[in-house]
Amino acid sequence: MRKQRFLLVLFTLVCMCFTAAPAAASILVKEGSTGEAVRHVQELLIEQGFLEGEADGDCGPLTVAAIEKFQESRGLTVDGVCGDGTYYYLSGGKSYETAEEPAEQEEAVAASDDEAAIPSGRAMYVSASGYSAYDPGNSKHTASGTLVRKGVIAVDPNLIPLGTRVFIPGYGRAVAEDVGGAIKGHRIDVAFDSHEEALRFGRRDLEIIIIE
Repeated sequence: MRKQRFLLVLFTLVCMCFTAAPAAASILVKEGSTGEAVRHVQELLIEQGFLEGEADGDCGPLTVAAIEKFQESRGLTVDGVCGDGTYYYLSGGKSYETAEEPAEQEEAVAASDDEAAIPSGRAMYVSASGYSAYDPGNSKHTASGTLVRKGVIAVDPNLIPLGTRVFIPGYGRAVAEDVGGAIKGHRIDVAFDSHEEALRFGRRDLEIIIIE
């Protein structure tokens, strides 16, 4: 029995090495940042009237102030940092990856209504991992007694109480219904309907929205 369990774990690790897709592109623009991502965010801020002047690719005090004005106008946490969550609002529902690759964006399937509706709330930075009911050793039920399925996240209830609704750019809305022994602080697990989907999601740093 132990040998079979060891072989199953070994097989899963091999699959992760060869099949897990790289994490989607993320964006993080804060004071002192430079480069094309900053220029892109500045252009969006200028288009929407939050920033005056030219996009120079240098995130200084004026750009930070413009990000703060935008966050305040959308009911987000005002911290002057444009991460994935703030960018999702700023770009009108796009991820940074799709915004930078318009050709792929045209071919992409339209987002579901659940993902397209951008809720207001409080931004939070987390480290997220994919999981499913079909991962070795996992239960099919959450700590709340519901089924592990897409739309569920596992959280540290000391930080995110069970029952909290969240929005994850590129994933959609979810509810905190599960917990885990290794999930502490700003770490969450994002549920999928299959082991393969969870592997493809892998682990990535995200800015999520706590819906209030």
